[in-house]
Amino acid sequence: MHITQKSAKFAGNFSATGPKQSGAHSNAASARRSNLLKFRYMYVIVEIQGQQFKAEEGKFLYVHYLGEKAQAGDTVEFDRVLLADKDGEVLVGAPTVEGAKVVCEVAESLVKGDKVIVFKKKRRKGYRRKNGHRQCFSKIVIKQVVA
Repeated sequence: MHITQKSAKFAGNFSATGPKQSGAHSNAASARRSNLLKFRYMYVIVEIQGQQFKAEEGKFLYVHYLGEKAQAGDTVEFDRVLLADKDGEVLVGAPTVEGAKVVCEVAESLVKGDKVIVFKKKRRKGYRRKNGHRQCFSKIVIKQVVA
């Protein structure tokens, strides 16, 4: 096998695991990786009106309609936290985590969901029933997670 000068130079930049990186590039990549590992990650599983949601700060949730008592801009707290994960340390409640709560702000009080058509039919019997349904939701934004 004959290797030319150009292909030998090209072959020197690769190893079995991929391209070789220069010193400055590999140091920057390792610095980015270490910064990602320092990132604080926390989420909780909270029960809101009989349903369980994964809640993180800054995220939006569509929950069942909270009623007329919760208007847009109001602050609502939910204390039925079933599980909390803080930087990989998991706290499981029995049945709830003590002292944990989720502080939310109501972004929109009433949001209507998609229309669902319920159609019942029995063939050859002349039986047809059509019914429609739209679920009402409230849009909330998670402001703070305390665990």
